This record gives sequence, structure tokens and C-alpha cells, in this order.
Amino acid sequence: MEQIKEKSMETKTPYYVIHREEIDVNFKKLENALKKYWNNYIIGYSYKTNALPWIIKHFDSLGCFAETVSEDEYNLAKLIGVQNGRIIYNGPIKSKETFIDAVKNGCIVNIDSQREISWLSDLSLGLDRKAIGIRVNFDIEKMCPGQSQCADEGGRFGFCYENGEFSKVVKELKNKNIRICGIHLHTSSKTRGIDIYRSIAEMACKIQTDFELNLDYVDIGGGFFGGLPSKPQYEEYIEQITSRLSKCFDANKTKLIVEPGMAVIGAYVSYVSTVIDVKDTTYNRFVVTDGTRTSIDPLMTKSAYFVNYESINRNDTIAKQVICGYTCMEHDRLFVAKDEPELCVGDRIIYNKVGAYTMCLTPLFIKYFPAVYVEEEGQLRIVREPWTAKEYVMKSELGD
Repeated sequence: MEQIKEKSMETKTPYYVIHREEIDVNFKKLENALKKYWNNYIIGYSYKTNALPWIIKHFDSLGCFAETVSEDEYNLAKLIGVQNGRIIYNGPIKSKETFIDAVKNGCIVNIDSQREISWLSDLSLGLDRKAIGIRVNFDIEKMCPGQSQCADEGGRFGFCYENGEFSKVVKELKNKNIRICGIHLHTSSKTRGIDIYRSIAEMACKIQTDFELNLDYVDIGGGFFGGLPSKPQYEEYIEQITSRLSKCFDANKTKLIVEPGMAVIGAYVSYVSTVIDVKDTTYNRFVVTDGTRTSIDPLMTKSAYFVNYESINRNDTIAKQVICGYTCMEHDRLFVAKDEPELCVGDRIIYNKVGAYTMCLTPLFIKYFPAVYVEEEGQLRIVREPWTAKEYVMKSELGD
């Protein structure tokens, strides 16, 4: 696993490349923005975005908390050595065992369902006061028309502010002598615009005004852009968030929590494939590669990619080339190259900015997980060997 391989056309494809130095430079920008505007913060790396062991351990080394949303993610964080109290536990599918373990060990736990409130009753463990955060469900569409993912139907996570469910939970927890130490307000949007995060901060202030909570933290969540020059920058987001929070919260007393995923890993992973065949039909020239759409767009939602080529020879320009993957599915067509140099067998196609919601969603279809390398000082170090049939059958019983 520690073998160093030179970056060359000889490395067997397909494979992912993590660009470590670029990750670190981008992460420092996020830290600097937080230090500038609210120097009392926690960055929780979103495991769901890409939980490759090397990646989550690297963000742990950068000082991130582990932001987890399931029993498996929680246990993964503990397995790689994340310290007690440095795990953020969100989501509606926590197991009772890990929920209780997280609360006992001082993790940041945000409840998302009624059953979690009942579990708190089982914590008769000498705790004078139990402390918990609450996930808030609120109408972001009303605040930012046309920008939410769920529009008129609303989001499904947390306790609804508008219909009074959040208020009921606040009263119930207080009656149980459970201190509400934080609120979690992540909401998904189509735009990831700055006004979304301004509105989240305004909602946090509204809750503080309505309920007079003594909060240790306000968790804004994630979803914001990062690493893309043409999109809003960290300073723009953080300045707008904190300018609103400062009206109701004291930065010396209340931490600001952010939970980036795509912003800190999305732009810093590439996927390398090789052309293995070229064929002409009545309608198209098809360029067949040993990569696949399921490795970089597993949900089949993208229409364009950040692509560059490594060609063995300079060739003539071709009006249209349909770039295809290795699977036997007709829809495994990645993109159409128009008026690009002719691609030949042995040429390489590199897809950049594919670090988010790719590896974690890649299916085991026809071929298994590809290798992953980390690029450091111009060299490639392998951090995940490619899976073979041996890894595929592990922990499985073979039939008679």
C-alpha cells in the first residue's frame, strides 16, 4: 500500500487520483474565512460525500470533526481513530446503541426523530443534565423562492418549525430536564446561493428570539460551493452568515458549525480512463473506454464534465465522438466530444472535479472498485488497491 508510483501513461486504468496539496490549500481558505468572521467554530467533514478511509483520516488530521449520519458511519469514525467528542451525529436512522454511545461520550448529537427523545430516557447514567441538539425543519422555499430542492412539498428532516412540532419538542426536552445545546439547520438547495445561508442564519436568530435558548452551537450544515473560482467563495458565505448570527449570538459563547463535503473534496479528485476501442456506425463514432459513467456520475444526473485528454499522437479533428463506458448498458455514454482531436486506442480521458458523491455511490456492476491514488509532489501513491473477485466474495457464503 505504501508503494510510490510515478505518474505516467503506464499506470493501469481506470483509477481515481486525489490531489492532496490542492485539498490542503482549499481547506486553509475555509479555515481563514471562519477565523476572520467567527473565530469559534467547528468544521465537520461530511462522511456521506466521500468516506474513502484515506480521505476521512486526512480531514481528521486537518482538525475536522467527523460528520456522520448512520450507525455505519459513526462506527467508521471510531474505527479510524476519531476521538470521543469529535463526532457529529445527525440524521433519522441512528441506531439506539450508537445514539446512546454518542451522547455518553460527549459527541455533538442532533435529534431528528421522536424515537431519539425516548432513547434519552435510557440515559440514567449519572449525568446531571443531558445535552442534545435539535434538527430544525423550516420552510426555506418561503424565504428563498425557487431555490429549494423540495419546493412546495418541503423537506423531510428534523422537527417542523411552522406547524409547531419544533416547539413541542423544545417543551418536551425541557420537561425531561434535557438541555438543548444546539440547533442544526442544514437545508438542501438547487442554487447553493449566498442568500440560502443568510436565510438559515436568520432562522437561527428567529428560533433564539422565540425560545431564548442558551446554545453552545449553531450548525449551519453544508452544501455551499468550494474550490470553484466562478462560484461564491468561503469568505462571502461566512461573512453573510455571521453578520446575521452576530445580532443574536455571542461568538465567544456560541460555536458556528459548518459541515462541508463537496466544497472540500469535490474539486480535488480526478478519474483517469483509457480508450480501448473506436468504432463507426451509421450514426456515430463511438469511443469505448475502460472507465464508466457509474464511477463519476452514479445517479446519472450530469450532462457535462471537466475533461482533458492525454493523447499518444496528435490527430485530426473529428466533428462528433460519443464517449462511452465499459458497461453493457446503452446509457453508459458519458459525453459527446464535438470538434475535438480524434481519439485513438491508448489515449487517456481524464475527468476532473469528481470527488463528491462518486466513490461512495459507485455500484459493483460488471467490474469492481478501481484503484485510488494520492498525488503528492508529482508522484502517485496507492491508497486503495483495486478490488478483484476475491474482495467481492469476502464475507459471502457460496452456494452448493
